[in-house]
Amino acid sequence: MADTQRPLSPHLQIYKRQVQMMSSITHRATGIALAVGSLAVIGGLLHLAAGEESFNHFKGILGSPIGMILMLGWSWSLFYHLCNGIRHLIQDAGMGYSIPQFVRSSWLSIIGSLVLTVLVWGYVLMAGGAA
Repeated sequence: MADTQRPLSPHLQIYKRQVQMMSSITHRATGIALAVGSLAVIGGLLHLAAGEESFNHFKGILGSPIGMILMLGWSWSLFYHLCNGIRHLIQDAGMGYSIPQFVRSSWLSIIGSLVLTVLVWGYVLMAGGAA
């Protein structure tokens, strides 16, 4: 190969991790998690249609420690994807493109999703819905 002395194209080893980059990656990952988690919702509906015994078995699986962790992750994915989607809609309207606004809105998506997840799970656990 000829040595052209051209600069290399930037790649992940060059870029410094920033909240904007990580929020974009996380948005895509949560979209995938929501798609996979939707299979659990479909499974729950199928078990519900199959009868009480089948649905009680499904509730037992989701009520296990691993099931609770998966549901917690799925609900956080839902809220993060929602908050970040709202951020993208605002940016599609032409607002929030300066770097400080972009960083602030990225952090707001993260914090907002965590707050919403804690609020919902706090309500679910206090109401006895996860039992």
